[in-house]
Amino acid sequence: MAALAMAPGYAINQELQLDYRMNEHIVQVPAGPQDRAMLETTVFQPNGPGPFPLIIINHGKDPGRPSLQPRDRFYHMASAFVKRGYAVMVPMRQGFANSTGRYADHGCDMTANGYSQAEDIRDTLDYARQQPWIDKEHIVVAGQSYGGLATIALGAQPLPGVRGLINFAGGLRDDSDRCAWRSQLVSAFAEYGAKNTVPTLWMYGKNDSLFGPELAKRMHAAFEGAGGRGRLVEFEPFKRDAHGMLASRDGEKVWLEDTEKFLKQVGMPTEVLHEVPPPPSPAKTDYARVDDIGAVPFLSEHGKRAYQEYLTKMTPRAFAVSPSGAWTWAEEGEDPDGRALATCSAKSTEPCRLYSVDDYVVWTGERIDAAEKAAATASLSPAPAPAATSAPTTSVGSTTR
Repeated sequence: MAALAMAPGYAINQELQLDYRMNEHIVQVPAGPQDRAMLETTVFQPNGPGPFPLIIINHGKDPGRPSLQPRDRFYHMASAFVKRGYAVMVPMRQGFANSTGRYADHGCDMTANGYSQAEDIRDTLDYARQQPWIDKEHIVVAGQSYGGLATIALGAQPLPGVRGLINFAGGLRDDSDRCAWRSQLVSAFAEYGAKNTVPTLWMYGKNDSLFGPELAKRMHAAFEGAGGRGRLVEFEPFKRDAHGMLASRDGEKVWLEDTEKFLKQVGMPTEVLHEVPPPPSPAKTDYARVDDIGAVPFLSEHGKRAYQEYLTKMTPRAFAVSPSGAWTWAEEGEDPDGRALATCSAKSTEPCRLYSVDDYVVWTGERIDAAEKAAATASLSPAPAPAATSAPTTSVGSTTR
C-alpha cells in the first residue's frame, strides 16, 4: 500500500484502462448554410483530454432513402486507430440516418455529387479543428464507397492540418437510364486530380462488385494524369465482395499494412499505444453441434432450411430464434449478434434469443424433445424464402400466423 501511495500514476492508469467501447459517444456537428443542419457524428477516442491526432471516416450510400440508413460506426477500423492514439469521427452527412438537412442528389453528375458530399466533410473538419481534444495539425480523412468519392473531392481545396486522404473503393453507381456513370466517375476523378492538394491512398479489391479492377485503374489514371498524387493498391479477392471489406472484422488484415506505410509517409503516428479488448461475445455451450439442424428449437421445416443456409454464411454471423417460430440470421458487418436479435424481436410475438454465433452454439435452454418440438411448430405456416442481399446481410423469417 505504501508503494502504491508513492506511485499515484499507477492507480490512475489502472482506473483509465480503455474498454471495447472506446469512449464512444455522439456529437452534433453544425453543417450547411448558416450551420442550420446537424450531422449525427460518432466519436471514439482514447482516455484523457488529448489533443489526439484525428481520422474522419466517411460512409457510403445504401440503396433506398438516405434517412433510413443506419448510423455508420466503422467500429473495426476505429478500434485500430484508437489503439494508435487517434480520435475517430464518423459523420453521417445531411439527410442520412438522424442527421438533419437534405440529401443533395445531382443525378448522373458524379463530379457535382462528390463536391456536394465533400461540403459536409469540410464542415466536420472545421468543427474538429476547433476542439481542444484534437491535434489540428495531424489529421487524415478516409472514406468508403460514396464516402471515398467525397473524400477525394474534398482534396480539391486547401485543407489545413490534413496530411492525407484514403479512398477505400470510392465511387457512386447510378443505373438510371442514359447515365454513363463509369465515364462520369473517370471525369470526376480527373477534375479532382487537377485540383488535388494532399497525398492520397487508393484501395480497391479485385472482386469489388461495384468498382472492379478495370474501372479502378481508369479512375486512378485519370486522377494522376491530371496532376493528382495518389498510390493505387489493388488487393486480392476478399470474401464474396471486396466492396464490404472495410466494415468486416477481417478487413484489417487487408488494409492495415498499406495504410500504415501511407501514414508514416505523411507524418502521422502508427505506434500502438493502447490495448482495446474485443467486444464481449456469448459463451459457447454444450447444447449441440453447430451443424445439428435438428437440435435448433422452435423451427418449422422452412426455418430448418434457413438454418441450413445460415451454415454456409461467412463469419462473423449469428442466428436468433423465438418460441413464436420467428428466426433471423445476420452475417458480416458490425454486430451481427445485435442485428439478428433486433430484427428477430421486431418480427416476433415472443422474445428472441441467440442460438449460435460464428461456428458454435450459445443456446442455454433445455433440450427440446421431438414431441415438444412438434407441438411448438404444429400450427406454424411457412414464410417466403429469404431474399439474397449483399453483405452485411440480415435475413429474417417468421412462421407465426
